[in-house]
Amino acid sequence: MTKDHLPVVSAIIPARNEGLNIARAVRSLAIQTDVREIIVVDDQSQDQTPAILAELSRQYAKLRVLRLERLPAGWLGKPHAAAAGARLASGDWLLFTDADTEHRPASLSELRERAERESADLLSISPGQRMETWWEKGVIPLAYAQLARLYRFDEVNDPRSPAAAANGQYILIRRNIYDAIGGHEAVRNEILEDVELARRVKSAGGKILFLPGAEWAETRMYRTFEDMWRGWTKNLFLLYGRRSGNILKTALELTLEWIPGALLLGLDVALWVNWRNWIFYAATACLLAHCAALWTYSRQLRRLGFPAGLAFHFWVGAPLFVLLLINSFKAYRRGVVEWKGRTYSVKEVA
Repeated sequence: MTKDHLPVVSAIIPARNEGLNIARAVRSLAIQTDVREIIVVDDQSQDQTPAILAELSRQYAKLRVLRLERLPAGWLGKPHAAAAGARLASGDWLLFTDADTEHRPASLSELRERAERESADLLSISPGQRMETWWEKGVIPLAYAQLARLYRFDEVNDPRSPAAAANGQYILIRRNIYDAIGGHEAVRNEILEDVELARRVKSAGGKILFLPGAEWAETRMYRTFEDMWRGWTKNLFLLYGRRSGNILKTALELTLEWIPGALLLGLDVALWVNWRNWIFYAATACLLAHCAALWTYSRQLRRLGFPAGLAFHFWVGAPLFVLLLINSFKAYRRGVVEWKGRTYSVKEVA
């Protein structure tokens, strides 16, 4: 393939009130040699996003900004913005990425070449996660560890397996495949549009390559506890296949793992003033044995690109994650979820 005919990529970023993130995402894409154009779809932003995009447009000739003024009936916000961006795109590959995702230098060319080499029609990664608060460090690694059990990379990548998944923070897809499966219009009312897009690719006979991706990109999913609560509430019930039994099973497993450690720790603290008591030694020994069980969790976190030390945030992450599972179940029972200032009836998207 000659240099003039190298595959090129159109990067598409749906953005709604992303003033804190959008500049970082655009700049990290602008240095990617495979990018022909960066299309940011401003989905009725009411913060400083439009002003920041106007300034970035003066800096980067490859940046195109599309402003949406309404959300048509029957569409959810992100699929609508992604579809609008795709209609403007001219690349052989489309990269759908989130406004809070920062791309490492040369990451796109490396991943695009890998997709070409392995004949993948859709390549998706699970980016590294930037976490600054205790609740991020507790919940996000645990959530990704749980999802890795539900959507195993080897099963998703196996053409013989029906398992399909993708992470909307980074989806690189061939343009001809995207058009053939109907693009985002085909998943216009899906909350988990990324997973549904992957399912359509695999159902059509396409090949998926799904990878842990901390070495290629990083994102900070949620800056506030409220956003995290709403985000996982919106997604967890669907990620667990809409099956209340799966939700209950995971909630019970995590509770049974958490309670003994919490009780032992509380007992140790209570007995500390009389540390020569044999009960203190027994409780300490049991607590250390229980902590040793976190070794398996820490190894899983390392495989997913997280620091192994985050395993000790399990003590705060597990009860929060259980509450999120319950809240997601309740939200879908009520039939309403909220995200980005919009309220969606999940009866319409079920």
